[in-house]
Amino acid sequence: MDLYEYQGKELLRNYGLETLPGIVAGTPEEAGRAAETIGGTVAIKAQVLTGGRGKAGGIKVVNSPQEAEEAAAQILGMDIRGHTVRRVYVEGGAEIDREFYLSVTVDRTAKRPLILFSTEGGVDIEEVAETKPEAIFRLHVDPLLGLLPYQVREIVFSAGLEGDAAKGVSRTLTNLYKAFEDLDASLVEINPLVVTKDGHVLTLDAKVTVDNTSLYRHPDVAELHDVEAADPQEQRAQEVGLQYVKLDGDVGILGNGAGLVMSTLDVVAQAGGEPANFCDVGGGADAEKIATALDIVTSNEQVESVLFNIFGGITRGDEVARGLLSAIERTGITLPIVVRLDGTNAEEGREILAENTPENVVTEETMLDAARRAVELARDGRG
Repeated sequence: MDLYEYQGKELLRNYGLETLPGIVAGTPEEAGRAAETIGGTVAIKAQVLTGGRGKAGGIKVVNSPQEAEEAAAQILGMDIRGHTVRRVYVEGGAEIDREFYLSVTVDRTAKRPLILFSTEGGVDIEEVAETKPEAIFRLHVDPLLGLLPYQVREIVFSAGLEGDAAKGVSRTLTNLYKAFEDLDASLVEINPLVVTKDGHVLTLDAKVTVDNTSLYRHPDVAELHDVEAADPQEQRAQEVGLQYVKLDGDVGILGNGAGLVMSTLDVVAQAGGEPANFCDVGGGADAEKIATALDIVTSNEQVESVLFNIFGGITRGDEVARGLLSAIERTGITLPIVVRLDGTNAEEGREILAENTPENVVTEETMLDAARRAVELARDGRG
């Protein structure tokens, strides 16, 4: 679950990280009053669950309450990478001396937390990694030992910091890692982390992503979830217990098992297509669940074809075939659907589909053939 900047900062302040004074506003008038309360130069920052706000015009620096109102009026309602701005964060200013990038994330390959630190703060870290990889300091942390003092010193000295700035960055890094552990986060990121001209170390922006499966341990964090900002398909899937993630392509994907669905995404890409989603209907899915999953996947207007990839284990192929036919009949879906059945009773399942196949359903024996057909049908749908 991603958090807004102001929410992330609120959590990080509990761990001793310093931030500038800020107030959330939902209207231009509220932004003006917030600017008056804070005083001086303030930044009006769009609150969206995506990056690239600055480049999109979602951050403006102003010098008066009236300018704050005008800036908020321009930003509120703005679309930034498909996210509508419904709140702004009015934040005080600071005299910045140096900017850094700092994050703790999970390196799934190494199976360890990974700390990234760079002197190139305030810009996209992906851009830095591509153009100046030597500017990024990487450190894997043993999860059993935690972040050790000598590792903190190694990171700080890599930036050539001394005195109060070194102490401040060391304290921030130690506290940030503590927050990462305590919150069961998959990412905590500060970009930029700044050192002011008077030596203070401040968190100017914060991105916090908490593992959804751990939210039962963090009811206070779970309450921060913004239902209105959630993608409607993802929200509905969550309500009915489906694993669904919306993507940018036009080939809808359904499968039983996360590993199989991930493989299906790869094969669709290999076939030259772009997946529209990840959707795992799970083992033992009945007609009701399949119908719901199909409805969710096809409610995405980008979807031009659907690839239904099932490996029969707990769920037998003949049961899947009957469930799929029942689901299609109930939902009235007319988009082309490519079905690949394998595993337990797969042959029986294919026979059932062959005998009762609606015009929009095609069966294929291999995953690659199914992916190729789904991609082809999606292209035909685009016309």
